[in-house]
Amino acid sequence: SNEAKPPLTLFTPPFVIHHSGFVIHTMIRLFLLLSLPLYILDQFTKSWIVQHFRLYEHEQEVIPGIFWLHHASNTGVAFGMFNGTQYANYAFAAVSLAALVFIYVMHGKGLFPGKLSRTAVALLVSGIFGNLTDRLFRNHDGGKLFDGTFFDGYVVDFLRFDFGFWPFHPWPSFNVADSCVVCAAVLLALASFFETPGQPVEKA
Repeated sequence: SNEAKPPLTLFTPPFVIHHSGFVIHTMIRLFLLLSLPLYILDQFTKSWIVQHFRLYEHEQEVIPGIFWLHHASNTGVAFGMFNGTQYANYAFAAVSLAALVFIYVMHGKGLFPGKLSRTAVALLVSGIFGNLTDRLFRNHDGGKLFDGTFFDGYVVDFLRFDFGFWPFHPWPSFNVADSCVVCAAVLLALASFFETPGQPVEKA
């Protein structure tokens, strides 16, 4: 069939892919089915922790000697790196926004051609927005959402593991968004071996 493809314009998002004359919104589907649910899970679990655990005051042992729930603050990056540094929220918020722009542009160039890399992008978007929401909208004195000064919050970490040996003795506290970012990094590493970058999305 020589059915004509819908015309592309300057406003056509780079995640719109043309195949056999149809426009397939694969990334939109991944965002709705993966990124959004994980983002909601991330914010729900953080808000639950904030409601039930006072900051650094107590913790709940889940698996004896291995896994605890607690409430920790983090203005740095994943797993507490650079936590508490001056202007950390501004710096890492800027990094987050730059990462989103980079993902958008690179997808337009066809650098995420397969299931592994596209799933990784969906996970990255979820993780970036999850922790960015904390920096922008959580209270700096307790972590409540939409109850503080804009851009004065902290990322809520609450999962703590200690396996008794380096480097997991203990492993820095983390959250669902951090887990999404790490899983995305693993998938992107795998995709680099198994996927070949596709053609850039056409422009009008």
